[in-house]
Amino acid sequence: MWYILVGVVIVSFMCWLVRRQRSLKQRAYLMQEAIRNRDFTFRLSTIGLLPGERAMQEALNQLGDNIRLLVSKSEVESWERLTRVLTHEIMNATAPISSISQTMLGRADVKGTPLEEGIKTIYNTSRHLNTFIDSYRKLSDLQQPAIEEVRLTDILKDVSLLYPAIRWQNSVADGFAVSADPSMLRQILINLVKNAIEAGATSIATEYTDSALFVSNDGKPIPAEAAGSIFVPFFTTKRTGSGIGLSLSRRMMIQQGGNLTLSDKRRNGFATTFILEFSKNDGSLCNISH
Repeated sequence: MWYILVGVVIVSFMCWLVRRQRSLKQRAYLMQEAIRNRDFTFRLSTIGLLPGERAMQEALNQLGDNIRLLVSKSEVESWERLTRVLTHEIMNATAPISSISQTMLGRADVKGTPLEEGIKTIYNTSRHLNTFIDSYRKLSDLQQPAIEEVRLTDILKDVSLLYPAIRWQNSVADGFAVSADPSMLRQILINLVKNAIEAGATSIATEYTDSALFVSNDGKPIPAEAAGSIFVPFFTTKRTGSGIGLSLSRRMMIQQGGNLTLSDKRRNGFATTFILEFSKNDGSLCNISH
């Protein structure tokens, strides 16, 4: 009878092994499809896996974070190079226009004539264009961050005092600290709050979890068709927007070893949530489900 028992055990083991292999094959397919669709936030649970399988799944989950960060850095660097070229060429073209028109306005045979108004318009337009281009130079002229331990609650309090009309719901523990450049982090938060106010927000909620700060607002939601472009320089959904705030904010977060992303899920009933991901001590990013 013992050989029957052994046979049952072998058959049961083979059935378990086949099912296990099918499950692992399905996991591999799902991860492959997620990467193919550029869904780098996709995660699979490690519950119930053997030690080696668990280590492999954790590595694949972390790989998604690494790819997402590399893609963000590549996009920022590409837009930075384009911005640098465009600003250089435009400044080269507008500088002589501004100089010549200014000289013409100082001539006695132009003052008081119909030409003066037209030349003055050309001069003012060239100056406004120069000012506009100067703002985009910020994308390529950022200083290197000075990383230190920053009390996140202090930064959030400073920013909230700038906007007393906004209702704040802060779920960050008192005294909690992150590794960041305090000036850059403050500017990033100000940019997010300003965008929220321009979208009609009256409440902002902040929460820190899994090495990331979630900043939510109840303003008008970002249109789905625009969500993929909001970090692109020059892109804006506002009639008077410059299209620099979010792209600059993402670049500042990447310079600090982190990232800035838009959550595709509503959090705590708010319409829009941005995620500030901070680098861990080992240089990796947190595992965030967007």
